Parts: sequence; C-alpha cells; structure tokens
Amino acid sequence: MAKKVLILAGDAVESLEIYYPYFRCLEEGYETTIAAASPKQLHTVVHDFIGWETYTEKEGYQIEATASFDEVNPADYDALIIPGGRAPEHIRLNEHVPGIVSHFFETNKPVGAVCHAAQVLTTVKEHLKGREMTAYVACKPEVEAAGANYIEESNHTDGNLVSGHAWPDMPRLMKEFIRQVNGS
Repeated sequence: MAKKVLILAGDAVESLEIYYPYFRCLEEGYETTIAAASPKQLHTVVHDFIGWETYTEKEGYQIEATASFDEVNPADYDALIIPGGRAPEHIRLNEHVPGIVSHFFETNKPVGAVCHAAQVLTTVKEHLKGREMTAYVACKPEVEAAGANYIEESNHTDGNLVSGHAWPDMPRLMKEFIRQVNGS
C-alpha cells in the first residue's frame, strides 16, 4: 500500500516550498493530499533573496487543495509537510490545524517544516518544548517562544521533525523526510 503524505497550506504558500515536496512525494509514489481551510485553487507566492534586508514577493502559480482541514483525519496519513510563505500566519488560526499537527508528533510520524512553518508549530508548543529546529531567521522568536532551541544550520533533524530555513534547502530536507517516511 502506498504511503500517504498530508501537506497543510493556504493562500500565499511559498511556490517552491509546496511544489517541490508535492512533486517529490508523487515521484516517490506517495498518495499526497494538499489540505487548506477549504478545497480550492490556492494562490502561491514566490519569495526571493535579491539583496534586500528581507525577501521579495511575487505572485506564483496556483495549486489545488483537494481537502479541507475539517475533513482531514490525520490518522490516515504517514507523514506531514508544512510549507512556508505567508500561509502559516493564517492557517495556524484554523481550529482544526493544531489537532492535525499534534497527531504527527504524538505518533512520531515524520513532520517536514520549512521557513515560516514555525508559525504553525507555535500552536503545538507542548510538542516543541526542548526540541531543536531551524526556520527562516525571522521566525527565530516564534521557535524560541514555543520552547524549542533555534538552530542556525539551514537544515536540521530532531527525531521526527525535519526542518529547513527556506526553499533553497528543500533538497536536503526532502531527502531526510523521504528517508524517514520509508523507514530507512
């Protein structure tokens, strides 16, 4: 039976941080579901680092969310991916998201978190306390406020939590994530 991966997203999800893991999971043969507040075409954004003090943002491609958070049964999935962008700042407010995310920590299933995904993880502080993770540097306060230790490296793994700074770090993040999903 194929492994099943859940991706939590919303409008303004970073394009490469959702497309790269989505296609990589499909390539691996995983059944991959993108969930959002409601099933819809999500608007992605392209963040780039071009010499500004922060990243720039442009409109990206659209991608289909085929499930809503309220209909997701996390027990049906083997792993979770939370991409960054600006989506995490608003999807973390959805009443169903903390329960979904908690399931993956409680059952020790792989969790891939990149960039601003740390904002979603602040809703499950009980699962981050004392752990190590990385995120986009602007999310360092959120990581620390959630009780985790912020790691400066661009990729970091602490048990089932595989984290990365931003889209340039997706190859290493996904390599470790897939290794964990496959149980190797």
